[in-house]
Amino acid sequence: MNAFDFFFENTGKLEKNFLVGKEEISFSELYSNSLQLAVTLREQFGEGRNIILMSPNNLFFVTVYLAVLKSGNTVVPLDPMIEEEKFRYIRAISESVTVFVVPPVKNRLKLSDEECLLPDFLCDTSSDTIVFNDSNFDRERTAELIFTSGSTGAPKGVMLSHKNLIANTDSIVEYLALSGSDRMLVVLPFYYCYGLSLLHTHLRVGGSLVFNNSFIFLGAVLNDLKNHSCTGFAGVPSHFQILLRKSDSFKTTGFPELKYVTQAGGKLATVFIDEFKQAHPQVDFVVMYGQTEATARLSYLPVELYEERKGSIGKGIPGVELQVVNAEGYQVKAGETGEVIARGDNVMSGYYKDEEGTAQAIRNGWLYTGDLGTVDADGFIYLTARSKEIIKVGGKRISPKEIEAVILAMENVVDCTIEGVEDEILGEAIKATVIVNQGSIDKFSAEQIREYCGSHLELYKVPQFIDIQDKLAISATGKKIKNA
Repeated sequence: MNAFDFFFENTGKLEKNFLVGKEEISFSELYSNSLQLAVTLREQFGEGRNIILMSPNNLFFVTVYLAVLKSGNTVVPLDPMIEEEKFRYIRAISESVTVFVVPPVKNRLKLSDEECLLPDFLCDTSSDTIVFNDSNFDRERTAELIFTSGSTGAPKGVMLSHKNLIANTDSIVEYLALSGSDRMLVVLPFYYCYGLSLLHTHLRVGGSLVFNNSFIFLGAVLNDLKNHSCTGFAGVPSHFQILLRKSDSFKTTGFPELKYVTQAGGKLATVFIDEFKQAHPQVDFVVMYGQTEATARLSYLPVELYEERKGSIGKGIPGVELQVVNAEGYQVKAGETGEVIARGDNVMSGYYKDEEGTAQAIRNGWLYTGDLGTVDADGFIYLTARSKEIIKVGGKRISPKEIEAVILAMENVVDCTIEGVEDEILGEAIKATVIVNQGSIDKFSAEQIREYCGSHLELYKVPQFIDIQDKLAISATGKKIKNA
């Protein structure tokens, strides 16, 4: 089955609105418009070709994205703020037949009219009949290419199949118990797999989405949650850190319709989750874990187990098996550290035109995530660090997360990044970049932070270098930018 048909299987004829807010469209209109464009794309470009899509979250993006999936081509969603050099690289390696783009991005990247298609192209598409014979459609076909930053600096294209999208959507709908009554406030961009999962799941169940592309304006975010009666909100750690520590009113504002929030895209220190739960005890806080290579989601922690398993990413979502293994590939015992690996229909088919990278990431059917973790006696997983983030100080291995959690517990601290810096004697020394609330930077000193760490950590884990700032740099996906 084509993922498009799966998303609309029970919702394609609904007259209710799928998009609510600045742009509105019903399920039936979106289904019809996307199908019409899919016909045009197949007529002009055939099937199995790569098509780039660059746009903020809007109706244009959603229509084109769905149409490319239905047409049997592969959609390549890119950050509309992408650097020109990176764009040229991706367009060349993907051999994209065209680029769907909004005018400001077209102008910035100096694209000619022949190279791209603008939103008005959607108004020009027309066909007398809509006929798709997809009864034997191969679910293993690549549906989309999501490019991520590679370890070498060159972007890596994650190949996700229609089967991957269907499997992950089914799992997320099941464990979150989503239904047609759900309405999600979307601040995550759709070129990011976490953001796309919101689109997929709410299309599937008949829910609705509200777009907010300006998270920096916190007042507008709070207003959207209330004014549009949103039942859900999804964010990465920085979203919650900013809402809890930089918003004057988030903790005191009531959101009567908000049922749950989800968090993924990195580990959020439990001190922030506790703050959220204290401020909004009626709202479920769902801790999740995933990777682009797994279509979006790998695990979740049931809400009722948070206090008992605090700090855990939980267990595999429905249809996903997770293990923590040592260097020899054997499962570690409770309390031991190893690499988290995953298996399921949501795992990518591989990296685009990168056989070596694919062979390193997928071994014997298992995705090696590169994340280190431990497991308790009941099989719940606790992440410690990325394998590349472990700091070695005088022969001792240190997880940055442990130190970050201590500093984040300090009042008026918004964020903390721990990293290793070269040291002639110890091999590596510990550096802490601490982001504090504006107006409180004068209340902090490096010595004060060291003393606080020394009262909660072993001496060798206390940062030798401390940089105190009052501005948190985040990317369009909401993830913090290190060394910004």
